[in-house]
Amino acid sequence: MELKSYADILKRIHAALEASRAVFARFTPGAIETEYKIGHDPVTEADRALDAVLRKELLREGEGWLSEESVDDPIRLQRSHVWVVDPLDGTREFVKGIPEFCVSIGFVENGRPVAGGIYNPATDETFLGSIESGVTYNGKQSQPSQRKTLEGALVLASRSEVKRGEWKPFENSEFKIRPMGSVAYKLALVSMGLADVTFTLTPKNEWDVAAGAALVLSAGGFVGTLENLPLRCNSKNPLLSGLLASGPYLREELLAAVREHCEPAILKSGPHG
Repeated sequence: MELKSYADILKRIHAALEASRAVFARFTPGAIETEYKIGHDPVTEADRALDAVLRKELLREGEGWLSEESVDDPIRLQRSHVWVVDPLDGTREFVKGIPEFCVSIGFVENGRPVAGGIYNPATDETFLGSIESGVTYNGKQSQPSQRKTLEGALVLASRSEVKRGEWKPFENSEFKIRPMGSVAYKLALVSMGLADVTFTLTPKNEWDVAAGAALVLSAGGFVGTLENLPLRCNSKNPLLSGLLASGPYLREELLAAVREHCEPAILKSGPHG
């Protein structure tokens, strides 16, 4: 079943983002105890507190839930409407006190990201939108970059990917690379034209990207997987190979630039989306 209007969904997302503001007020970025999951990913008390608040504000009977900080309930696979959230995307930055972390809320309908909200408490930025309403930035309507060439474009890169040397093939490219934390925040910035492009060539989970992808798509921008397919969420295995996002006119140049440096199996000629 498809919703006729996403107004109620956006109200719930906005309420959840406001509730998260109160949770963040209880913690000081850069001065918080940190534990580490298997794989050395940090997790804090803030992650868990935010997860509980988001679930309370968002989830209704008959809807599915997929969150980085919740035990996965496979019943979500039977739901047409699913919340895909990362209560605190950019935990590493949060722990270090770098202002590049956010709450990331995505709403998925029949596998398609159709609404999202992202809030960065450090910069007091709120991004909210749906495929029906478009995207607002701190309450004002916005649009993605209208740039038509990658020359001089601002491309947001994963700080950890840059540190690992994964962006070396792009060092002499015609675009400008800016390392930054939180893939959700990077996607949000692309959705409203504060950056032209972001992409990741390493695996990400659906909760990392669902909200940001929904915003970029709602604003009229381009989002695609490394297999050159439309992004689908609420899969049994939520791990994605990577993601590309840009303003509407950079798609083909972006695909060509990334294809040049990727494995042959990636970005194969597939259906456009």
